[in-house]
Amino acid sequence: MPTPKKGPRLGSGPAHERLMMANLATALFEHDRITTTEAKAKRLRPLAERLITFAKKGDLHNRRKVMQTIHDKSVVHKLFTEIAPDVAEREGGYTRIVKIGPRNGDKAPMAVIELVREPVARKATVTEAERATQNAARATEVPAEEAPQAEVVEETPVVAEAPVEDAAVSEPVEETTETVEAPAEETTEASTEAAVTRSGKPVPTGGAAALEDGSAPSEEFVVKGNMDSMKYHQPGGRWYASTVAEVWFRTEEDAEAAGFKKAGS
Repeated sequence: MPTPKKGPRLGSGPAHERLMMANLATALFEHDRITTTEAKAKRLRPLAERLITFAKKGDLHNRRKVMQTIHDKSVVHKLFTEIAPDVAEREGGYTRIVKIGPRNGDKAPMAVIELVREPVARKATVTEAERATQNAARATEVPAEEAPQAEVVEETPVVAEAPVEDAAVSEPVEETTETVEAPAEETTEASTEAAVTRSGKPVPTGGAAALEDGSAPSEEFVVKGNMDSMKYHQPGGRWYASTVAEVWFRTEEDAEAAGFKKAGS
């Protein structure tokens, strides 16, 4: 009999342990989260992430490798069509384990293992959030330092020649108001002409915003684009049919010129 190398065996034998892990993986992919003992959760984690890695490749060979462990075809279909696209941009860490209280009776340590299907935050988004936090902290410190200076400005005496200065300044004020009015009209016209997506984001160059039902504005736009992931899907792609487009492009070159990358690359 083979000797276990990852700690004590969970079942009565190696075959029992393999079947137990296969059933736990099937339940995890079907319900997205399950509650089990901490020892079983730690043994299930590498198996589940290995199967998800096979599903991300998406070819027939890897589908057959997954079906050697998961025998339920509906669960395999969900793994390849729903779970794999959600974690396509994640390089690892597809599951998380959260410890909970012990089980009543034998006081076995329990844990919840669940799939991590949230979209990965881009580095630029994290950097912007950190900058916003730093700017907010600085903004609270600056008014406290400038408060005494504001009082000093109020106490400065008014010069007797103030009426002469007002008369001299009144003429430039009228000129500035006239010069400012023209750009204001231009900006309003430009804002009305600028196209935005349904989520309020500006449409990139070379693209067109999707209609309310997510369809293309015309037949010449065939490439779908996602503003959150900055990925585009070409016709016949793996996730083309299941993707709800926010912006459409005519060709893949237009999508790449706008900063989008091909999905799955």
